[in-house]
Amino acid sequence: MEVNTVNSAVMPTYTRSDLAFVRGEGAYLYDAEGQHYLDFCSGVAVNALGHAHPHLVHVLKEQAEKLWHCSNLYRIPEQERLAERLVAASFADTAFFCNSGAEAVECALKMARKYHDAVGQPERYRVVVMNNAFHGRTLATVSAGGQEKHTKGFEPLVEGFDRVPFGDLDAARAVIGPQTAAILVEPVQGEGGVRVAPSGYLPGLRALADAHGLLLIFDEVQTGLCRTGCLFAHEWFDVVPDIMALAKGLGGGFPVGCCLATARAAQGMTAGTHASTFGGNPLAMAVGNATLDVLLAEGFLRAIHHTSRLLHAALEEVIHLYPTVLAEVRGLGLLFGLRCIVPNTTFVTALQKAGLLTVAAGDNVVRLLPPLVIGENEIEEALDILDRTCQQLARGHDGVA
Repeated sequence: MEVNTVNSAVMPTYTRSDLAFVRGEGAYLYDAEGQHYLDFCSGVAVNALGHAHPHLVHVLKEQAEKLWHCSNLYRIPEQERLAERLVAASFADTAFFCNSGAEAVECALKMARKYHDAVGQPERYRVVVMNNAFHGRTLATVSAGGQEKHTKGFEPLVEGFDRVPFGDLDAARAVIGPQTAAILVEPVQGEGGVRVAPSGYLPGLRALADAHGLLLIFDEVQTGLCRTGCLFAHEWFDVVPDIMALAKGLGGGFPVGCCLATARAAQGMTAGTHASTFGGNPLAMAVGNATLDVLLAEGFLRAIHHTSRLLHAALEEVIHLYPTVLAEVRGLGLLFGLRCIVPNTTFVTALQKAGLLTVAAGDNVVRLLPPLVIGENEIEEALDILDRTCQQLARGHDGVA
């Protein structure tokens, strides 16, 4: 059920369900009446370690008693530490911290322009982007994403994006010209329908970028930080970018964004070229480091592979049992998409009523984004809810969307 926002002081830019949570623990959220919900939304891939993770809570409390904010006018030791750890674990040489995925993508876009300006090619500013992409809600990032539901009414959009079908190397090659600066792509399109890049596609984009002197930018805001079973999704494809946008899981629920880059790509980003008032402050960086403590721990990725295999096999069985409700399971690691026969919004609502929180995506897909620390008992509970909900929808819809 949707909330009536007519008398609310909150700007009505969200379609909210009539739920309000008062606390969370592990994979569960609780409302004021004590009703629990199994959270397979995770704040749309943000609560990577679930709710109220003891290590994150301890570090947050400890830092809150010392220093919250002091401005990037001064050195921030925890920021330097987090940058060093991310660089050591990735392709990158340098990191810029901000507050969100959209800001991280904005930084990447600015960096691509600044790079070409620095090497004497200021005419190169255009970026090849993909159909059904999602890169954020700022004016530049909705222009990059290009989906009408996000851009309508905000025209004229930011100019400089050349859009091609996701997965089509020939189309990308065809739009590259003397003004092209970069290629921007999600290794897995999340909001666009949990579409995994086809085999050879990302390496092909890397080859195109190298051949034409472009920068390759990966948007790993949703897929990064172990969500797909590797620290970064591009590791599955044996390819590295020049620039990468991160956020969501990096703060485990606290707003943290990051743009990682090679020294070559970032050579134009000198003092005064970019900034963020709140980005990288001591409180955010303490939480970011605490999150990395868990994500980089021995055996963490191995546990994700185990639970991912269990869940994927079970979801394939659900698809087989209810062909009039669900058509396909997609994804990598613990980023799953169920392509529906029934309307995906109907499925999300029915699951919520049964106690399982999920989130819709494009192409009539429902995303399952459990905490990365999800256990087998919670998986069994989720599968039981999925089974009961599919039975109900199969009887009620008779396979008609």
